[in-house]
Parts: sequence; structure tokens; C-alpha cells
Amino acid sequence: MRKEISSGGVVYFGNAILLLKKYNGDWVLPKGKIEKNEDTKDTSIREVFEESGVKADVIKYIGKIQYSFKNSWKNNEVINKTVHWYLMKARGMSCNPQKEEGFIDARFVHINRVKEMAKYDDEKNIIEKAIKEIKRPHGE
Repeated sequence: MRKEISSGGVVYFGNAILLLKKYNGDWVLPKGKIEKNEDTKDTSIREVFEESGVKADVIKYIGKIQYSFKNSWKNNEVINKTVHWYLMKARGMSCNPQKEEGFIDARFVHINRVKEMAKYDDEKNIIEKAIKEIKRPHGE
């Protein structure tokens, strides 16, 4: 079994959260593997920009998710993955999905609809945490 650590962002602008659409139709949050000499915060900023073209600033750490999967490209090797998530505020709403990574669309989705569009339950849970933070009055 191999371990992988990734980091991603729940990026908001106003009352909307950024989702990326993969070529297979799944809507997901931006995330990616940590590179050498990076921490999870730096990775989240880089991956959000690389995958969506959105520049965003980290507001706070909102949790991690862990799961295992079989890598069908490498003899079904089991990979145990940890993804660290940050709440991030976008500097603008202009998006440019990274086609090379299989993303065909990127858009900000209203917080009332974003959970139903997101593909994975663990990402829906992180989105729910993020929405609570976004709605929380400042200074609490």
C-alpha cells in the first residue's frame, strides 16, 4: 500500500463556491498532490490556480478526508490518500479549467446548489463545513 498526501481548496466568492467539471461529467473541488518543498497551504493555492485559473487566498484550514482506492494503471495497487482542505476566498470569478488534467468546465455555483452538484460525499461534507464558515458572522 502506498500513501499519498494532497491538498485542495473550497474556494468562494460572495455566495458561490468553485467546482470543476471533469470530462466524465463529475463536478469536483480543486485539489492535487503536494510537491517537494511545499506545505499543504501552498499546495492548495497552487492547485486551485493550476486547475481553475482562479487566484485565491487561504482563509483557514477546514479539515481532512482520508480514503483508499485501487490504482487501475498500476496492477490495482492500493493507495491510501489523505486530502487536506482549506477555505479560500477568490480574488475574482474568472475561471479557466485545465484541459490537460481532464477538466472541461469551471464555475462558481451558488451555495444553495453546490452540494447537490458535487460528486463525492466526502467533498460534500467539506463543502458543508465551508458553507458554515462562510455564513458565520465575522469576528466569531
